[in-house]
Amino acid sequence: MSVRRPVAWIVAVVFFLEAVGVAALNWFLGIVVDRQDMSLAGLDPDMMSVSSKIGGLVFGLYFALCGLVALLVALRDRAPAGLGRVLLISAAVVHGLLGAFSWGLVGPGAFISMIVVLGLVVLLLMTYDAHGEPAAGQPAPGRPEDGKGGDGSPVSAPPAPTTP
Repeated sequence: MSVRRPVAWIVAVVFFLEAVGVAALNWFLGIVVDRQDMSLAGLDPDMMSVSSKIGGLVFGLYFALCGLVALLVALRDRAPAGLGRVLLISAAVVHGLLGAFSWGLVGPGAFISMIVVLGLVVLLLMTYDAHGEPAAGQPAPGRPEDGKGGDGSPVSAPPAPTTP
């Protein structure tokens, strides 16, 4: 049984939840800064509030787009290509960096959750080879698993054409 599709579905759900969570958290922090009229090293509180809200929306949209890529991988059962692959790789890097920072700032629980998401994204990316085919050790769709044709003969490429 292949783990590609279930992992893609899980990654899609996780990214959609992260998108909502990050956007809501930053929006809440923006409201708190606005209501408390706090300033950090002389920065304008209104600018800090607006920046927090915009940052939350940008990162929320980024994670939602990554979730959309993972959802398309789950639905099509094909590897992400082009921009989708770049988005998933960048999301893996972001989760690795957030995991590294969260150990010291938040604690081991946040670190573990970031590393689990990192592992899921890497697993999603590594279960396909560069051409969208299943990775080594996984049967290709429509091919027999034992590498033999219907009559028991080995499946091999046709002979190369020769020039006269």
